[in-house]
Amino acid sequence: MSPAVGNTPDDDLVFKALASPTRRRILDLLREDTRTTGELCALLSSLDRTTVLQHLRVLERAELVTGRKIGRERHLALAPLPIKRIHDRWIKDYMDAAVELLDHLDRPSDRDAD
Repeated sequence: MSPAVGNTPDDDLVFKALASPTRRRILDLLREDTRTTGELCALLSSLDRTTVLQHLRVLERAELVTGRKIGRERHLALAPLPIKRIHDRWIKDYMDAAVELLDHLDRPSDRDAD
């Protein structure tokens, strides 16, 4: 495995943000398309607007969501870089090791040649 990069406060914010199923649902919706705050509230109709806005603040602090105001609307988009940073540090090396193990298991052993 490659040397681990030190844990940063930003990583802690990302993990905290990703811990919530509601926030992961918001990220899934933004992965599909850029949406306004109103559209997100409509798609998450089981939550009141204040709750959706609180979840969005957590996602914005973790830099997982970016927003810009156009007229009276706030357009939100997924910012995937923090997730990539987590992937590169915590998942990629383990995934590579698992693929290598599976490749090794798939090869015929020396005993099979006899």
